Amino acid sequence: MTIWICSLAAAPKLAQKLRPSRIVSLLSPYDTFPVFDGLAADLHLQVPIHDITADIGEWRAPAASDAERVIRFVEGWDRAAPMLIHCWAGISRSTASAFITACLHNPASDEEEIALAIRSASPSASPNPRLVGYADALLGRGGRMSKAVETIGRGAVSDEAQTFSIPSTFGGSP
Repeated sequence: MTIWICSLAAAPKLAQKLRPSRIVSLLSPYDTFPVFDGLAADLHLQVPIHDITADIGEWRAPAASDAERVIRFVEGWDRAAPMLIHCWAGISRSTASAFITACLHNPASDEEEIALAIRSASPSASPNPRLVGYADALLGRGGRMSKAVETIGRGAVSDEAQTFSIPSTFGGSP
């Protein structure tokens, strides 16, 4: 099955079209999280974090607990239907969460292969390195997830990414 990544603006229509089994929304704490008709509340994870790599005043960067919430939520995905992950622009928090999801579901796969698939699908993808770093530690990947994100670097400057997808299976994983 497929992992779809998009902006907040694209999420409602994409959810109607795809009928995903789970949705991850990563928005700033003061943003209004969307409601997706027909999706039970326990299948929609809402993560209120700013898209930054260090706390700035009252703005909260992703914490280890946020990475753990994403991991615990996506590990229950059975891959029978698509997963939809969105943030405000579909560039950083959502691509980090998609990368985390793909790494979790492909424990024997090369992290760089997954990161390169994200880069190939989205020139603007810039996975949030702090969120990835915490997930890397929690998943016991020994820094390989962080290195893979460093390898693809920051994406092209954009206000909003085009909707894109990556497969949920890499490198011979089931």
